[in-house]
Amino acid sequence: MMNNLKKYPNTSKNDLQMKNTDLKSKTKEALEADLKTIKSVTGVLIGVLLVLFAVTLYGVFTKENKTPFIALIAVGVSCGAIVPLQFVQMKKIKAELNVRKEIQ
Repeated sequence: MMNNLKKYPNTSKNDLQMKNTDLKSKTKEALEADLKTIKSVTGVLIGVLLVLFAVTLYGVFTKENKTPFIALIAVGVSCGAIVPLQFVQMKKIKAELNVRKEIQ
């Protein structure tokens, strides 16, 4: 807990505890709904990023003015940074659902 306070100096100890207990306070149905939503949003995001990269690569290799396409690569990489965070959140939700399943 103290290491997290060092990482996030503007975060109080209570804020960190709330983040840890946020999943525990939700119902099983709410967690399953959140998991389904995150999966679908992540799938759509990955699809859109693939299309963006395909169009960008096509533009870089076929067009004479490459500047807008190079900028789009940066946009794609920036948006792609969201995907691992979504997978981490899915993993946390699945772990909480497994803990609840083991308890029953």
